[in-house]
Amino acid sequence: MKSGLSFLIAALRCEIDELDQLARTSALVGTIGRLVHALQRERGLSNVLLASGGRRFVAQREAQMAVCLRAEEAVRNTFDRLDTEAVRIGNGARLFSRIAWVLPGLDALPELRRRIGAMELSAADATAAFVKLVAGLLAVVFEAADGATDPEISRLLVAMFNFMQGKEFAGQERACGAAAFASGRNDSARQQQWLHLIESQERCFQVFADFSGPALGELWRASQSAPQLAEQERLRRVACAAPAGVSLDAELSQVWFDCCSRRIDAMQAVEERLAADLRLLCEQKTARARAELQAHEALFAELVVEPDAAAAAFFDELPPADPRGSQPRALATAAPIGRQLERSVLEMVQEQSHRLQTMSDELETVRAALNERKLVERAKGLLMAHRRLSEEEAHKMLRRTAMSQGRRLVEVAESVLSMAEYLPSDPVR
Repeated sequence: MKSGLSFLIAALRCEIDELDQLARTSALVGTIGRLVHALQRERGLSNVLLASGGRRFVAQREAQMAVCLRAEEAVRNTFDRLDTEAVRIGNGARLFSRIAWVLPGLDALPELRRRIGAMELSAADATAAFVKLVAGLLAVVFEAADGATDPEISRLLVAMFNFMQGKEFAGQERACGAAAFASGRNDSARQQQWLHLIESQERCFQVFADFSGPALGELWRASQSAPQLAEQERLRRVACAAPAGVSLDAELSQVWFDCCSRRIDAMQAVEERLAADLRLLCEQKTARARAELQAHEALFAELVVEPDAAAAAFFDELPPADPRGSQPRALATAAPIGRQLERSVLEMVQEQSHRLQTMSDELETVRAALNERKLVERAKGLLMAHRRLSEEEAHKMLRRTAMSQGRRLVEVAESVLSMAEYLPSDPVR
């Protein structure tokens, strides 16, 4: 018959399996971050190329595509190293579904690049294609964060996802501004989109700051050059504060692109630090768990106790027996070494149980941020379907309602979703 220590050892082995899977998932997040960074730069260069009628950034785009190909190969290799036994991953179905969705997007990149090079797409269409692919890659990162079973690792994954999402909004802003300046004009729709991208960045970076810890937060603040931010803000005002239809200086497209690129490159350094911290944390936790498993297995080899003495230490806290009475045989005959070992086993079981409960409580707190995002995204989707709104318009509606009612955005989203059953089955046409 198996003992309590046997199951404690089995629990540790399960924990090590989960940590190994988390380490592979965290490595995937790091490689996806590098690919997204490369694609963001290619998107910006492609925007200037298209908006300038093929006159600008031809050679730079060619060089950047080579960088993207190397980053893409690294991501595909990391996909291949994932354990596809979904039963071993809590959210394997969702994670693998996201990967299955994004792979055709990677396969379609050569054709997208050909059409951009042949000037067959507008800057807006090219941006939308890149945004769709990057969104798919970030969805993989989101599922990695949502499926993490260790609260410390989960916190870093949540910070990583929100930082990458904020950086993606910064990349979209770079592309939006590059196209506006290169074309020599702006309009009210693009101005509104621009302002939405600025606000979205700030929201994501705030969540990152909440979950990343003081060291990463300080690194992020130190990476933000004051003169660089001032220059970017000046260019934002030039394009967004001017009346719609006013001509823009096309020469500023290079200035804007370089200014944004310096900021995004600084973000990449923070992102790489996040990825390195994730790898180190996974390695440390796995090493501790393996050392603990080794100690338990050594104890198991030592533990040779009579079956009826195995639980001798379980009731050690009971008051002493009446000396006039007779003690149960198990308590009277248990060998000292057996009692000492069994007490050690019980202490280990209690410690493991307490640790797992603490981890569960912390994990619920961390996942609250991800659950809030899910609710907001579902509410936006509902508004988009039934009110025929764009994603940006749906988000603005939720935000305006929250501000006017003095409520949190997630509370408004919950209210919208609670009314879903009362909406018509067919969206407004």
